[in-house]
Amino acid sequence: MENSVRVWIWVFVIKDDKILLWYRTNTHWWWNWWLTWWHLEFMESFEDCAIRETLEETNIKIKDVKVLWITNDFFTDKNKHYVSIFLKWNYESWDLKIMEPDKFEKWEWFSLDNLPQPLWFPIENFFKQGIKVI
Repeated sequence: MENSVRVWIWVFVIKDDKILLWYRTNTHWWWNWWLTWWHLEFMESFEDCAIRETLEETNIKIKDVKVLWITNDFFTDKNKHYVSIFLKWNYESWDLKIMEPDKFEKWEWFSLDNLPQPLWFPIENFFKQGIKVI
């Protein structure tokens, strides 16, 4: 997969005018706040990826996700290139759980005017575009 482009699917899960972020601690890009996210699989729609993986990672059932924006993210220090597809979903049902504790430490809700730092680079790129999330 050398010199290839990967696609990330990011989901803004929204509840009561707040977004859900999780703190990742066990990766080569650790100790940052992230949205729920996944790699897009071959022949998978953006929406299907978001629905499937949100359930697997958070135990949240979502539907009717909407594409918000796309960013082009270059990680020159790691020789990686990602296209980030950002989607949005308003809550449908809740039973939020940390389904993979080996991958992340905690989930928290944040208002857009009080976001934690550091945010992961593609999320920073998204917010620089001035796109309305809520």
